[in-house]
Amino acid sequence: MTTPYGWHAPELVEAVARARKLGEELGARLAGLEEDEAALLALKELGAAGLAAWCVPARDGGAATGGLCARETVSVRVLAALRDELAYHSGMLDVMLVMQGLGSYALSLGGNEALRREVLPGVARGEACAAFALTEPGAGSSLADVRTRAVKKGAGWVLDGEKTFISNAPIARFFTLLARTGEATRESSGLSMFFVPSDAWGLDVERFEVIGPHPIGEVKLAGCEVPGEFLLGTEGDGLELALAVLARFRTSVAAAANGFARRALDESLGHLTNRVQFGKPLAKQQALRFQVAELDVELRAAQLLVREAAELVDANEDSAAAVARAKLFATEAAGRICDRAVQLHGGLGVKVGSVVERLYRDVRALRIYEGTSEIQKLILARERFQD
Repeated sequence: MTTPYGWHAPELVEAVARARKLGEELGARLAGLEEDEAALLALKELGAAGLAAWCVPARDGGAATGGLCARETVSVRVLAALRDELAYHSGMLDVMLVMQGLGSYALSLGGNEALRREVLPGVARGEACAAFALTEPGAGSSLADVRTRAVKKGAGWVLDGEKTFISNAPIARFFTLLARTGEATRESSGLSMFFVPSDAWGLDVERFEVIGPHPIGEVKLAGCEVPGEFLLGTEGDGLELALAVLARFRTSVAAAANGFARRALDESLGHLTNRVQFGKPLAKQQALRFQVAELDVELRAAQLLVREAAELVDANEDSAAAVARAKLFATEAAGRICDRAVQLHGGLGVKVGSVVERLYRDVRALRIYEGTSEIQKLILARERFQD
């Protein structure tokens, strides 16, 4: 067994095999459950299968990485391969896996040893649900506009502000949260990152609904106190921490898009082969065959871009442009592929509960979160113009 990316490392191949087994056994069941129940079950099973452990560095209780990456980091190749396979079967499995990494990686990078030892093994086992709190009502793509404030009080900090569009907010055990601790200068963004338990006094969560299969909500902080040791990294380097997390996990968004697109293409092939119209299978219609050929090329191109980006990140080489290309192309292509899959299914494609209808909804958010398509274009334009 290999992955769509041609990686053959034994640890990676074994992890993908477990992801496939879990997706086949659990994917359909999750689709029939209430959202929080589905999310918590998905997280529990990801932990039991040893998959959530790949979201935590080996140093902090995560999976043994072999030669895939350093013990202090997580392997982007494994994350990409896992998300591709899980998204093929279940958007809920996919998002619950990656949020364990996104929500905890700043703790791995900047947390003190005692806090890492206390929290991260539970993340790896799927017991401690993590959330990453960056976005605010007035600060989305521009993190420099974050207004949530953290003010020193004795040996600790007091946080006030509001975060929104926070995945896992209603069920999280903790947040890694970006807040302003000073004014921006040439030397510092004035932002810092904090570990904030969900049961901290002064923290409230309000749920809302979006397209996509995961709990999400607003986090409101009013006089929320945390001890000084919950500052991650050093004061003023929070933006750098946040960007380091995104740099590590952004390629996996493209891989998840490929998983959704791969399932949409497979569903379309099955439908066209079995659906008879005008006395012959739809697969005999040349116009439809040409459409499938075009979708196949888009998917393969997206897979190659993900392979390039993941290998560069794992090798600690300059990867910003490659990651942006992968994220931009794969998510946009997956949107086109899932949309075309709905069209190829005709009326069955818009029937609520059908696989392609679910894929059509699940794939849409990927062009927005962890850097919109427009942000990826800005990164690529700056790289090409060298400005």
